[in-house]
Amino acid sequence: MAATEPSVTISGLAFPPSVNHYWRHVGSRTMISRTGRAYRQQVFHDVLQLRLRAITGPIRLEAIVTRPDRRRRDVDNLLKSLLDALDHADVYEDDSQIHDLRIGWKCDENQQPVIVAGGECEVRIWRI
Repeated sequence: MAATEPSVTISGLAFPPSVNHYWRHVGSRTMISRTGRAYRQQVFHDVLQLRLRAITGPIRLEAIVTRPDRRRRDVDNLLKSLLDALDHADVYEDDSQIHDLRIGWKCDENQQPVIVAGGECEVRIWRI
């Protein structure tokens, strides 16, 4: 399985827009929304600062998301925008490399959700 320590950890990423806010329909066309493009650009800029090389081969990717508030949300609605932004930033070569994908809310020691103004995301990637 995966090594104990991740090959790459990216902390402090912005809270991803939900899939409901990521896409826009204009006539018969579907495109990434202004919010989605801004998020993608922010992740690209954050990853660029880390000077990472694109990971090759199969990977395990884990995303730990910190909630921006106490509203009910579906954590799986955040995946598309996050994965698209990481792919755009060349963290890995292609989504097809992801063999094991996990996402969850950051919780405290009592398994209560951690809340941070604006929310944030940490991504851990292991080569497998």
